[in-house]
Amino acid sequence: VQLQASGGGLVQAGSSLRLSCAASGRTSYYGKIGWFRQTPGKEREFLAAITWSGGTARYADSLKGRFTISRDNAKNTVYLQMNSLQPEDTAVYYCAATNVVWSALRSASNYGSWGQGTLVTVSS
Repeated sequence: VQLQASGGGLVQAGSSLRLSCAASGRTSYYGKIGWFRQTPGKEREFLAAITWSGGTARYADSLKGRFTISRDNAKNTVYLQMNSLQPEDTAVYYCAATNVVWSALRSASNYGSWGQGTLVTVSS
């Protein structure tokens, strides 16, 4: 499966953004899509994941309910709605595909296909 992330940009603190992850190719091969983010010198941080079928979602505890993941099966697209953005949310955001069980979702090494990343910059 090929993934294309988009929707990043420069926003002020307190703003919202919606990221999109468009999937093409063998979309049925992977059952889950996850979102990660990464800042220079740090490992990729798990944010959320969702199943293509049923829409079951899991989130990182650190998000405190600010982010919401959703999917549109008709468009083969997964979204990440981000609210109350803060400067510490500045990062490159990636979407990725996996088939692992829920307990293994937080490790980036368990994802088999990655999008190219989209930069989110939050100014104070």
